[in-house]
Amino acid sequence: MSRITYVPKKFRPESLRLIREANNICAQYQAQGFDLTVRQLYYQFVARGLLPANTQQQYDKIKGLVNDARLAGYIDWDYIVDRTRNLRALPHWNSPAEIVEAVSRQYRIEKWKDQPLRIEVWIEKDALVGVLDAVCPTLDVDYFSCRGYTSQSEIWGAAQRLRGYLNDGQRVVVLHLGDHDPSGIDMTRDIRERLQLFISRDWYWEHQGEDDLDFYFDEDDMSEWESYEWDIWQHINDQLRVPADDIQAVPPLIVSRIALNMPQVQQYNPPPNFAKTTDARFAGYAARYGQQSWELDALDPATLAGLITAAVESFRDPQAWDAAKAQEEEEKSVLKKASDRWADVTSFLNGEDAA
Repeated sequence: MSRITYVPKKFRPESLRLIREANNICAQYQAQGFDLTVRQLYYQFVARGLLPANTQQQYDKIKGLVNDARLAGYIDWDYIVDRTRNLRALPHWNSPAEIVEAVSRQYRIEKWKDQPLRIEVWIEKDALVGVLDAVCPTLDVDYFSCRGYTSQSEIWGAAQRLRGYLNDGQRVVVLHLGDHDPSGIDMTRDIRERLQLFISRDWYWEHQGEDDLDFYFDEDDMSEWESYEWDIWQHINDQLRVPADDIQAVPPLIVSRIALNMPQVQQYNPPPNFAKTTDARFAGYAARYGQQSWELDALDPATLAGLITAAVESFRDPQAWDAAKAQEEEEKSVLKKASDRWADVTSFLNGEDAA
């Protein structure tokens, strides 16, 4: 426990009640292997009916109370995390044997290499990466925080990476999680269309090439060339376009939104917010869903982890997965033996065993 009093403070009975609830909620999630952001904790208060309303004022109240309670030594410092600001540093070791022993625990082979497809998990919010940290390494899938609308640089880089998997004969699935609000819904479309833009065009030129064109243009006549190139792109892009909900078809490229969707809103009943009327996409969203919106943070972390696990496992070949795991364990055991007998390894490398 890391409850340390830095700034003593006397709390009113109502504040003490909320502090006790905060500790209970955080302890429950820590027992499951999850830590929480302040916003996730706040939504647990709302979902459990511990606050009179879901408003910005109530959020600010909980945020301030948690801050004061941590300083006063009432809430464990390890319970609440900020995933947007982190120190980066190099690891260090006390001996070669220590690093070999660490490697024996961390050693991983690429278990998706022999799978028919490759999966990545993309999430809208940096603050929710902790959920992915808890589940994706176990599934051996790569994951990524979009931080809202994904930047052009990241989308282009992802397209090059994913096209590499396609070139190796694997199909590609991107699982996307975002808020159920005007922009959050639209982000899935944006990811799908821009990935298709880069992958389809590059795929065509890589696999067909200019030599396959049955006529050529004068270099000075760029308008005619650009028109023809656009027609090609439209044709190839139409071939790659796949409905996001068609998750069972597993075409060459799928971008599937696995949360937050309306059936999940209806099932889990997260606390609603009013959708932003200033959002340029509000009118279309309101026509389909009404004026309420729901944040991904409001879902229980264990529920989010379960949704990701179920989606990944629905695509995974269990026999290939088990074979890869067995190979990995065998190779890890070799490294562990080397660390346990590091003195013998050193003697052998130094030629001392000959004596």
